[in-house]
Amino acid sequence: MSRELLILRHAKSDWDSGSATDFGRPLNQRGRSDAPRIGHWMKGEGLQPDYILSSPAQRARETVLAVCAELGQGEQQVHWEPRIYEASVDTLLQLLEALPAEATRILLVGHNPGLEGLVYLLSGDGVPLNERGKGLTTANLVQLEIPAAQESLGRRCAQLRQLVRPSDC
Repeated sequence: MSRELLILRHAKSDWDSGSATDFGRPLNQRGRSDAPRIGHWMKGEGLQPDYILSSPAQRARETVLAVCAELGQGEQQVHWEPRIYEASVDTLLQLLEALPAEATRILLVGHNPGLEGLVYLLSGDGVPLNERGKGLTTANLVQLEIPAAQESLGRRCAQLRQLVRPSDC
């Protein structure tokens, strides 16, 4: 059975929030609007994850909880993983390799540049650029399919199915 990997970059954060740390930076108004929009789109497409792995940074936490609310999933279904924050591609690969084999549709919520690098490594394709020449921008969702025959994650092991931006929803 093939696996699906849904990679979601956190929604737009508030640089002027007064947060003492980058880790604690919350979503801004656009982010609070975009995150549920992506969750609503996922629900309409039948993309209900059976395993959710997220950075616990405030902006990622708010993003994944808004998505989960749209999907009818609770916070107890989210696996909070501190290593996702500022993770390298290698760290993200290690985390994905350690997931239970029965997880067939995984939602990974985190940060750039690690997520965009992960998409490039797994698919062999860069993230399609938006009209301003940017790749995986905030609240963008990438859908990758990993064939059943694939025993481990690595270069070009997945097929990029689609990239969805909040403006597409």
